[in-house]
Amino acid sequence: MDTFKRRDFIKAGSALAGASVLASTPVGSVFAAGTDEIKIALIGCGGRGTGAAFDAFASGQNIKLVAMADAFQDNLESTYATLKEKFGDKVDVPASRRYVGFDGYKSAIKDADVVLLTTPPGFRPVHFEEAVKAGKHVFMEKPVAVDIPGIHKVLAIAKEARDKKLNVVVGLQRRYQANYREAIKRIQDGAIGDVYAGQVYWNSGGVWVRPRQASQTEMEYQMRNWYYFNWLCGDHIVEQHVHNIDVANWVKGKYPVSIQGTGSRAHRTGKEYGEIYDNFAVELTYDDGTVVYSQCRHFEGISNRVDETFQASKGRVYLSAGNQAILWDAKGNEIYRHDTKGNPNPYQQEHKELFEAIAKNEYKFDNTEYGAYSTLTGIIGRIACYTGKVIKWDKALTSTIDLSPTSYAWNANPKIVPNENGEYPAAIPGINTELYI
Repeated sequence: MDTFKRRDFIKAGSALAGASVLASTPVGSVFAAGTDEIKIALIGCGGRGTGAAFDAFASGQNIKLVAMADAFQDNLESTYATLKEKFGDKVDVPASRRYVGFDGYKSAIKDADVVLLTTPPGFRPVHFEEAVKAGKHVFMEKPVAVDIPGIHKVLAIAKEARDKKLNVVVGLQRRYQANYREAIKRIQDGAIGDVYAGQVYWNSGGVWVRPRQASQTEMEYQMRNWYYFNWLCGDHIVEQHVHNIDVANWVKGKYPVSIQGTGSRAHRTGKEYGEIYDNFAVELTYDDGTVVYSQCRHFEGISNRVDETFQASKGRVYLSAGNQAILWDAKGNEIYRHDTKGNPNPYQQEHKELFEAIAKNEYKFDNTEYGAYSTLTGIIGRIACYTGKVIKWDKALTSTIDLSPTSYAWNANPKIVPNENGEYPAAIPGINTELYI
């Protein structure tokens, strides 16, 4: 079967864990002789990278951080100081194993057994490729790419990871969150019948802006403000809303066949917001006629919403990252309410399960396919809104639009640069659509 066109999940593992799709298969030991120590490398030393390192240390296994890499020296040194103060001798990263620059990841990966990939997502495909070719287990943050060539690369490398029995966990942490696991297991077991509609949301106030400094090249400015440039971020429908989109695909057990929608720059219109939109409203249409409505926005000062709801032939369900999950039957009677007390932190749980499998020399986790396809769903949603067109899943997969720069250097320019007024071109449906598909 052509994996680039396959839409159905392998459900055998989702009922158990929502994330693991493999039986426990022995793998070669990652440990040095006479020790149970697992050496990790952190690639990307921003806030998410720091958090991922904390989560790895909370896994309960004998973890040692031995290498770090980041494009920026200040990011790396700040994260190193934070981790060293908290974890002491568990952080063994002398200056000789603190790698700075675009190529630092290559050296850091060689030093470790497990690699944490937490850079801006535009770098994910090439970093994932390097880690797998070096034979390393991987935790990689979502999303796993920002364009369709990147998706193809990730899926191709996933096959190599499977052949090498390398565990791969993707940071779509709802897959490791107790309320989602319990509720979606019940849905898949038929508790509310066939799901025929849904709504998924990430409406919030947006994220940080880092003012331009006089000494910065264009490459450095965009790297510092990576959220506002598609070659680094993919827009917030991909970088952030992928969580909720992934829940829709998980609930349905398949992927959309077509996507259409609308979006714009309505409030965050200044040049400091780069090229991305601040709102998207998208319809995900599945092959059985189900339509899931997807909404995300970055508007300050108005109501926020981050959750998912679905309607089915025998009832409905409400889900949220706050550990809530409620199922009702067709008459509105509550048939399940998740107990929110004592639920493990899902960010820590994904690391706990990954490192437990590695410590036992088991091959259990291949999250790459659903991570890639849910990322792809967000990418197609972005393309649909940027172009104003209905985008078919299989047609989208033929896109060759590669957003990455032709070279990675501080004096090189990304493909999108500002005009004489410092303003970046943004998508205008029906006008400049050739740039996007």
